[in-house]
Amino acid sequence: MLLKADKNKARQKRHLRVRNHIAGTAARPRLNVYRSLANIYAQVIDDENGVTLVSASSQDKGFENYGGNIEAAKAVGAEVAKRALEKGIKEVVFDRGGYVYHGRVAALAEAAREAGLKF
Repeated sequence: MLLKADKNKARQKRHLRVRNHIAGTAARPRLNVYRSLANIYAQVIDDENGVTLVSASSQDKGFENYGGNIEAAKAVGAEVAKRALEKGIKEVVFDRGGYVYHGRVAALAEAAREAGLKF
């Protein structure tokens, strides 16, 4: 009997391995990305205080695009950057959540950079 590898478990292991090296502070919070099949989510987190400062997702009100494509990821990246800049957050640490920096994750990051976040 063949056993198929669980991709999500492997991603979670990668994410924990990366999280041992990066953490968000009050001065430079962490921009976390979670990607499901249907939607994409982004949060700006202060790990010292355990607080989510800003969040945006493809499920927010007023979001018309399908959440599982690159256009939706670009819109979420721009929105999270806009909300972060409104709160005075200019620099973040990017946490790709164990995902490959490609496709929707890369599109979200590039859109956030274009909107003014530095990382």
